[in-house]
Amino acid sequence: MSASHPNAPFSRRRLLLALAMLAMLSLLAFLVLRSPDAEPPALAAVELADLEETITAQGKLEPKEHVIVGAQVSGQLSRLHIEVGDRVRAGQLIAEIDPRLLEARVAASRARVAALEAQLAEQRAQIIYAGQVLARNRDLIGLRAVSQEALEESESSLRVAQARANSIQAQLEEARSTLAGDQTNLGYTRILAPMAGTVVSQTAREGQTLNANQLAPELLQIADLGTMTVRAQVAEADIPRIRPGMPVEFTILGALERRWSAEVRQILPSPELINDVVLYNVLADVDNASGELMNGMTTQMFFLGARAEQGPSIPTAALGRRLPDQAGVGEAYEIERCRAAGCGPATVQIGIMTRARSEVRAGLEPGDQVLLPVAGGAAAAGRPRRLLF
Repeated sequence: MSASHPNAPFSRRRLLLALAMLAMLSLLAFLVLRSPDAEPPALAAVELADLEETITAQGKLEPKEHVIVGAQVSGQLSRLHIEVGDRVRAGQLIAEIDPRLLEARVAASRARVAALEAQLAEQRAQIIYAGQVLARNRDLIGLRAVSQEALEESESSLRVAQARANSIQAQLEEARSTLAGDQTNLGYTRILAPMAGTVVSQTAREGQTLNANQLAPELLQIADLGTMTVRAQVAEADIPRIRPGMPVEFTILGALERRWSAEVRQILPSPELINDVVLYNVLADVDNASGELMNGMTTQMFFLGARAEQGPSIPTAALGRRLPDQAGVGEAYEIERCRAAGCGPATVQIGIMTRARSEVRAGLEPGDQVLLPVAGGAAAAGRPRRLLF
């Protein structure tokens, strides 16, 4: 009978220890696989939905029609007949400037006109007399009752009288022009509303002295608040997709649940550079008969681009890596398509894309499903998991 090997008990202990560790690892793997945190693969079917592509931007409300009323003559502002918030009609008297200095100028101009008119009348009488003398001398020259020198002198006197009359006539026209200008300036002391609207601001006060010699002083601003304009600042990358007549909706901070509708009227060609960002001003008009929209309100704009009604769509989260577009019917994306035989990679052509759903133009058929990413899994990192049934 042979002796037992001295290392046999030690080898058995190592084998038992290895088997125990393997059993523990198997149990741990089983528990992990059966953990309640493990999520089953999520699938989404191709569904019909109404989709709408929008471009968002920030904007400000301003009156479509407004005018700054200024003073065209210097003087003391003696009366203001309006206050901020008052509604005025076109041609209504809204302010008066002290007219006494201009009234004196008008009186002086009228006196000069009257003096020149009298001089002109006197000179015309001189012309008549000179003409009569000339006619008489012409009759007498044949009878040799007057000399040739007297005849020539009478002819010269008539021409001199006519020239003086022409000079006075020119001075009279100048004086009348000056009078008309003084009367116009006197009329400017009564400031009338150039348009109907609401007084939205006032920068001058009664008793203030206005100097209009270099720059017309601003008194107040009148605006028609019945139609407002939204001035939206749109990034240069989005401008090619915006066009005049495009529908747009917007909200204001005080009523986020309500949307106002408008249309793009104009895209201003000159951009603004704000913090190294190129922004273009887009104008859209909106009716404000209710008076709810106020000047200077901040708006959130939604320019409505492409629209699809009851088109096939899938969740946008199902889209993977973007691929080069070859079909020309939309943007190509990689997805994980699931059918009865299982799931596998496929290419889908996408049209309108929103945060929630994307329009399917090619690559999927009714009844197909797509694999959605699972939080924390490989799909959440941008690579859809492949699952075969």
